[in-house]
Amino acid sequence: MGILLTAEQGSMAGSLISMVLMYAIIIGAMYFIFLRPQKKEQKRLQAMIAAVEIGDYVLTNSGFYGTIIDVTDDTVIVEFGNNKNCRIPMQKTAIAQIEKADAE
Repeated sequence: MGILLTAEQGSMAGSLISMVLMYAIIIGAMYFIFLRPQKKEQKRLQAMIAAVEIGDYVLTNSGFYGTIIDVTDDTVIVEFGNNKNCRIPMQKTAIAQIEKADAE
Protein backbone atom coordinates (compact mmCIF):
# COMPACT_ATOMS: atom_id res chain seq x y z
CA MET A 1 0.00 0.00 0.00
CA GLY A 2 2.91 2.37 0.73
CA ILE A 3 4.31 1.80 -2.78
CA LEU A 4 1.01 2.79 -4.35
CA LEU A 5 0.90 5.98 -2.35
CA THR A 6 4.36 7.13 -3.45
CA ALA A 7 3.70 6.27 -7.11
CA GLU A 8 0.46 8.25 -6.94
CA GLN A 9 2.25 11.22 -5.37
CA GLY A 10 4.92 11.08 -8.08
CA SER A 11 2.32 11.19 -10.84
CA MET A 12 0.63 14.16 -9.14
CA ALA A 13 3.95 16.02 -8.97
CA GLY A 14 4.63 15.24 -12.63
CA SER A 15 1.17 16.45 -13.54
CA LEU A 16 1.73 19.69 -11.59
CA ILE A 17 5.08 20.30 -13.28
CA SER A 18 3.63 19.72 -16.75
CA MET A 19 0.74 22.09 -16.00
CA VAL A 20 3.09 24.85 -14.80
CA LEU A 21 5.30 24.28 -17.86
CA MET A 22 2.26 24.54 -20.15
CA TYR A 23 1.21 27.87 -18.57
CA ALA A 24 4.76 29.21 -18.97
CA ILE A 25 4.74 28.26 -22.66
CA ILE A 26 1.35 29.93 -23.19
CA ILE A 27 2.46 33.14 -21.44
CA GLY A 28 5.70 33.18 -23.45
CA ALA A 29 3.80 32.72 -26.70
CA MET A 30 1.41 35.56 -25.78
CA TYR A 31 4.40 37.83 -25.14
CA PHE A 32 5.98 37.10 -28.52
CA ILE A 33 2.68 37.32 -30.42
CA PHE A 34 1.13 40.42 -28.82
CA LEU A 35 3.37 42.49 -26.55
CA ARG A 36 6.71 42.41 -28.34
CA PRO A 37 5.45 43.63 -31.75
CA GLN A 38 3.43 46.39 -30.06
CA LYS A 39 6.48 47.67 -28.17
CA LYS A 40 8.54 47.50 -31.38
CA GLU A 41 5.96 49.61 -33.22
CA GLN A 42 5.85 52.16 -30.38
CA LYS A 43 9.63 52.55 -30.52
CA ARG A 44 9.48 53.01 -34.30
CA LEU A 45 6.80 55.71 -34.01
CA GLN A 46 8.70 57.54 -31.26
CA ALA A 47 11.87 57.52 -33.35
CA MET A 48 9.94 58.79 -36.38
CA ILE A 49 8.34 61.63 -34.40
CA ALA A 50 11.68 62.58 -32.84
CA ALA A 51 13.21 62.90 -36.32
CA VAL A 52 10.67 65.47 -37.58
CA GLU A 53 12.32 68.50 -39.19
CA ILE A 54 11.17 71.66 -40.93
CA GLY A 55 10.43 70.99 -44.59
CA ASP A 56 9.38 67.35 -44.16
CA TYR A 57 6.30 66.20 -46.04
CA VAL A 58 3.90 64.44 -43.66
CA LEU A 59 0.67 62.47 -43.66
CA THR A 60 -1.51 63.13 -40.62
CA ASN A 61 -3.73 60.57 -38.87
CA SER A 62 -6.75 62.34 -40.37
CA GLY A 63 -5.45 61.75 -43.91
CA PHE A 64 -4.15 65.20 -44.83
CA TYR A 65 -0.80 65.75 -46.54
CA GLY A 66 1.21 68.80 -45.62
CA THR A 67 4.62 70.35 -45.11
CA ILE A 68 6.05 71.09 -41.69
CA ILE A 69 6.95 74.77 -41.31
CA ASP A 70 7.68 74.95 -37.56
CA VAL A 71 8.60 72.44 -34.83
CA THR A 72 8.41 72.82 -31.04
CA ASP A 73 8.75 70.25 -28.25
CA ASP A 74 5.39 68.54 -28.68
CA THR A 75 3.68 70.42 -31.52
CA VAL A 76 4.26 71.18 -35.18
CA ILE A 77 2.73 73.69 -37.57
CA VAL A 78 1.73 72.07 -40.84
CA GLU A 79 0.97 73.93 -44.05
CA PHE A 80 -1.59 72.18 -46.23
CA GLY A 81 -1.61 72.66 -50.01
CA ASN A 82 -0.30 75.71 -51.80
CA ASN A 83 -2.42 78.08 -49.77
CA LYS A 84 -0.13 79.95 -47.36
CA ASN A 85 -3.13 80.75 -45.14
CA CYS A 86 -3.83 77.12 -44.32
CA ARG A 87 -1.37 76.57 -41.48
CA ILE A 88 -2.56 74.39 -38.62
CA PRO A 89 -0.76 73.66 -35.35
CA MET A 90 -1.06 70.04 -34.25
CA GLN A 91 0.54 67.56 -31.91
CA LYS A 92 3.47 65.54 -33.15
CA THR A 93 1.58 62.35 -32.27
CA ALA A 94 -0.96 63.20 -35.02
CA ILE A 95 1.67 62.41 -37.67
CA ALA A 96 1.24 59.01 -39.31
CA GLN A 97 4.04 59.08 -41.91
CA ILE A 98 7.01 61.28 -42.73
CA GLU A 99 8.72 61.74 -46.09
CA LYS A 100 12.03 63.52 -45.63
CA ALA A 101 12.74 66.55 -47.81
CA ASP A 102 16.21 65.12 -48.59
CA ALA A 103 14.71 61.96 -50.14
CA GLU A 104 13.76 63.76 -53.36
